[in-house]
Amino acid sequence: MNSSTNGSGPARHGGRVAEAALLFPDSPLPWIDLSTGINPHAWAGPRADFAALRRLPDPGETQALENAAAAAFNLPDPAMLAAIPGAEAGLRLLPRLTGAASVGILAPTYGGHEEAWHAAGRDVRTFTSLDALPDTEALVIVNPNNPDGRTIPPDDLLRLADDRLLIVDESFGDVAPHLSVAPHAHDRLIVLRSFGKFYGLAGVRLGFLVAGSHIIAGARAAFGDWPVSAEALAAGTEAYADRDWAGTTRALLQHESQRLDFLLTRAGLNVRGGTSLFRLCATPQAGLWFTHLARHGILVRPFAQQKDWLRFGLPGTETEWVRLEAALQRGIA
Repeated sequence: MNSSTNGSGPARHGGRVAEAALLFPDSPLPWIDLSTGINPHAWAGPRADFAALRRLPDPGETQALENAAAAAFNLPDPAMLAAIPGAEAGLRLLPRLTGAASVGILAPTYGGHEEAWHAAGRDVRTFTSLDALPDTEALVIVNPNNPDGRTIPPDDLLRLADDRLLIVDESFGDVAPHLSVAPHAHDRLIVLRSFGKFYGLAGVRLGFLVAGSHIIAGARAAFGDWPVSAEALAAGTEAYADRDWAGTTRALLQHESQRLDFLLTRAGLNVRGGTSLFRLCATPQAGLWFTHLARHGILVRPFAQQKDWLRFGLPGTETEWVRLEAALQRGIA
């Protein structure tokens, strides 16, 4: 695989179209970015007006956002939740907020968790099965998991939180709300939620910590009086109240993920799993497929440590579906 798949390029995160364009300057335009798990059918409701952008957010607006999110997450009390500038900001704060000296991370999963705990100087161990838990003060589990879509029943997670600190990253939880343990959160069961993935507005940078009073107080102190922007306040408050959109979108994403599975399987790629926002494929020719698709102006997500994996997000328009299908049908031979 070429240099585009090392730890500093598209293999580190999805969404690096500018880097891909430099590596493949002759690819047709526009690029189709399938390298993220962001919903291509973004919620298109009201945004912040110019007057809101010219002043500091009012605490009442933050409270309204948190009330709307708490209702969407089925929390018994909005005080269990704190708005933060993206789930990424939350996960990097948690080593300090929790004070845990050691953490076990259920792997493979999103690499930001391991980075955050290493950066905080903590003892980090990975494990691959709930039957072989490490002897650590804290556990981190992503559910549904990125990138393979692995899911764990809520009852199993709640049992894990009985005797140690458990952090559950539900960044993709909006596509599978039945899996959420957020309504049961407390200071030893902390949940991360993301707005941008399901609602398709990743640039708004909005997320939430759901926990007990001690962790929530620490998050509020860390991010201060204005934890999120006027754009996040406006979009999040309205979007979380739009239950009809959420229900319709879950059904649409499920249909489109099945369509994607069909195209990938027909091309000879082994679909290992995923969520309705992304599909993970395995093939010993992953490097060739990455390059082939990039030369057709289609960016997918490679992995530096799992060189036989590729992750595909959903095309956003019929034109993009047609281009993807054509590139897959041409194959790499």
